[in-house]
Amino acid sequence: MAREGSLEAPTRHPIDWKNPEYYNEEATLHEMERIFDICHGCRRCVSLCGSFPTLFDLVDEGPTGELDGVDKKDFWKVVDQCYLCDLCYLTKCPYVPPHEFNLDFPHTMLRAKAIKFKKGEVSASEKFLASTDTHGSFAGIPIVVQTINAVNKTQVARQVMQSTLGIDAKAWLPSLATKKFRSSASKSQDFEVIHGSKTPGKVAIFSTCYVNYNEPGIGHDLLKILDHNEIPFVLVDKEKCCGMPKLELGDLESVDHSKQANIPVLAKYAQEGYAILSAVPSCTLMFKQEIPLMYPEDSDVQLVKKHMWDPFEYLMARKRDGLLKTEFTQKLGNVSYQIPCHGRVQNIGKKTEEMLKMIPETTINTIERCSGHAGTFGVKKAYHEQAMNIGKPVFKAMSAMKDGSKPDFISSDCPLGGHHIAQGFEVNQLGSPELQHPLTLVRMAYGIK
Repeated sequence: MAREGSLEAPTRHPIDWKNPEYYNEEATLHEMERIFDICHGCRRCVSLCGSFPTLFDLVDEGPTGELDGVDKKDFWKVVDQCYLCDLCYLTKCPYVPPHEFNLDFPHTMLRAKAIKFKKGEVSASEKFLASTDTHGSFAGIPIVVQTINAVNKTQVARQVMQSTLGIDAKAWLPSLATKKFRSSASKSQDFEVIHGSKTPGKVAIFSTCYVNYNEPGIGHDLLKILDHNEIPFVLVDKEKCCGMPKLELGDLESVDHSKQANIPVLAKYAQEGYAILSAVPSCTLMFKQEIPLMYPEDSDVQLVKKHMWDPFEYLMARKRDGLLKTEFTQKLGNVSYQIPCHGRVQNIGKKTEEMLKMIPETTINTIERCSGHAGTFGVKKAYHEQAMNIGKPVFKAMSAMKDGSKPDFISSDCPLGGHHIAQGFEVNQLGSPELQHPLTLVRMAYGIK
């Protein structure tokens, strides 16, 4: 057992989701009680999300002022506030494994969510919200897309969605793309494959549901950057949602279905020496962390994990290998950039910031704090206002550079988080800087049209 104060790196236990005991509610409540008591005595994570203030209020307002005064039925209120951002585990908690307290708050919440899902206590509307491939099935269909997008912007439609699907009428929602990324992506030029000491010399793109169905421009900009740097690329033959929205519901069987569809395809690219890039941090994290923990003995899963890269992690590794072009022709001015939670917990460092800082006459204001969006959490009627409140410190910090000047651009690696931040700027009257994804900013700085 590690002693308190150990310098050993945090470790993660496999998710034992195939074991029937994993769904033992009494045992899970007992583990939550153990963990909640430790959290109550520490309280370092109080500012991260709603789970911890909810827990501490339950304790403080209870008859004893300790956890023994909290009804275990109220533990589910804490579970419902967790959106699996993982920040408590990787940035705050001093008691994670190998510490003897062996505390893993988010994965304990995941276990509780899985029990709740198995009991049929997740609504049909929540299941629909997490079905990204279903939403995207209409993308790219002429007239249908324009009609859906137009209707979804009307007050009447938004009120209907609020009453039937629980989507807050005020929350920003993405539009469907008129052309899917996978069907409109350009072909790679015939470049020589040049391997570096750290990086494979060719790339396979995992499009992600969001880029494919909603903002294909992000994917096109990634391809243009790869082309500019003479890095050959392909799009993976076929893909299904990574499974993150289903994981957040505790629907582990659906995560398994996604894994069964994606891993055999991605493993072939890994075996052929490709770096696999995903432009949405949550999707990248699924293949780097969550799926490997669900299938620790699956060699293909572990191989894909080794070959999965965040785009800027890959580009900065190419720079270290002396294989990245660093001649930028366009300045960007002031950029306020937010590192999303699922980017931070990949433990890759500030790679996006590093690349943006290479651009001449460009000042970067980096914010490391949750935007509050958190997948489907931020659009639900029950949580949208809370999500906006969680993001307020981010909105304020991004609204001014260190010298007090205003940003020309706001940006986040998480596209949904970026739009949530832009809405926060609008709601809080913090100005109207242009929202652009970091990949778009780099494409612009290279002078690529």
